[in-house]
Amino acid sequence: MSTPATTQANDGRAPRRRIPASWIAAALAVLLLAAIGFSTQYRSTESAAASGPKRFDPAAFGAQNYESKVVPAIEKKAVELPVLVKALADDKDAAGAEFGTRQGTGPYSFAVKGTGEAGTVKSGLLPVTVPGLPEGTRVSLQTGPAINGTALRDAAGYITFGQFLNQVEYADAATALNNEMRQKLLATLDAPSLAGKRITFTGAFSLLSPSVVTITPVAIEEAS
Repeated sequence: MSTPATTQANDGRAPRRRIPASWIAAALAVLLLAAIGFSTQYRSTESAAASGPKRFDPAAFGAQNYESKVVPAIEKKAVELPVLVKALADDKDAAGAEFGTRQGTGPYSFAVKGTGEAGTVKSGLLPVTVPGLPEGTRVSLQTGPAINGTALRDAAGYITFGQFLNQVEYADAATALNNEMRQKLLATLDAPSLAGKRITFTGAFSLLSPSVVTITPVAIEEAS
């Protein structure tokens, strides 16, 4: 009796080979990776940075705002210094609300102007004797090289914390305005030569004490 050379299924067809499950899983993984590759957009570091939030540029902010906006705003709002000091002495809060600006509960900042006799520059400050002020009031104009404070930013009235991403940018904006003032005004000002002369000034200061007024100027000229 002979033995059949091949074994067939009951229906007469040869049995099918089963594909291992591991092969199917591997094939699906390859297809998935290929789909991800086709749908992924690759960008250079430069293009990725360009599409993100624009980085704050303090120097550009100062150049765009100082002469065109800050100086005109301070000149327009400037109060005669004797008038302001008297108002502060009478009612500091009322004077702040009427003449000053501030963010939150911070100190008021004021735009002021005045005329007086310049003294001798010392430690970056030009003292000015302004008639009509209470006895003992000390008035000084910052002449650099270091310019401190945020008075130009704050007294302008239109620059607020909400315009910036964080406190660092807000502080950098104030420094940038001070730098612009130093370049536009102080770089050509011979402050020592003003000693003993009658001058006019316009600028801003933040209130710490009505008897000590340290002004960041935007204009200093010999009085005619």
